[in-house]
Amino acid sequence: MGAGHAHKLFRHGHSPVHDLPPHCKLAAVFAFVVVVVTTPREAVWAFGLYALLIAGAAAVARVPAGFLLKRLLIEVPFVAFALLMPFVVPGEQTQVLGLSVSVPGLWGAWNVLAKGTLGVAASVLLASTTELRSLLLGLQRLRLPPLLVQIASFMIRYGDVITDEMRRMSIARRSRGFEARGIRQWGVLGKSAGALFIRSYERGERVHLAMVSRGYTGSMPVIDEVTASRAQWAYAAALPVLALVVCLLGWTV
Repeated sequence: MGAGHAHKLFRHGHSPVHDLPPHCKLAAVFAFVVVVVTTPREAVWAFGLYALLIAGAAAVARVPAGFLLKRLLIEVPFVAFALLMPFVVPGEQTQVLGLSVSVPGLWGAWNVLAKGTLGVAASVLLASTTELRSLLLGLQRLRLPPLLVQIASFMIRYGDVITDEMRRMSIARRSRGFEARGIRQWGVLGKSAGALFIRSYERGERVHLAMVSRGYTGSMPVIDEVTASRAQWAYAAALPVLALVVCLLGWTV
């Protein structure tokens, strides 16, 4: 998998959550999200308990609330979509703050906001306590198709390479007095995009030839064998198991 790779969501630290094997955390987050999604939307109290579970996990992981909330902004487009639902979904109407809105639309908006926010929060918490390289090793350990793991690995690494290349090209344009102020500059930007594509394609070919020359046959060697004890699996399972109890109560109460 190569050298370790840090990302902006990762928060370096030492906690019981940081120390868990990545495949345990991946399985726990996936199970938690599935439980949240299957919870009836009418059980409003259940989503409050889920939020408390996430807050508890963040406290154990020593991830500050501000750090977590700031990165929840990624779901803003979904929030905007949910806020439109009470106005576009047909059905029984009711008055909210002097506005006529749809009752099914209100429930739909609540469903999207509650479940989406909890899912994003769990994912952000996972990313905050797990390096990208460890996530890839965890996916590999969970027997995800090797080709998908390789694609994800190369995508992450080439994303940084292409971003750095774009930054250098931008500096070169500015050093020559270029500023994109209107439609007349679109031609230069278009040529830059074309040059970036060609450079990326050529770099990909060179990297592939280098890999083949070193014996690459379609699969990457496993350098680190990540294992987990029963105690670690049990510790990771605490979040989804507690969420499952809440979900069952939501369907029966």
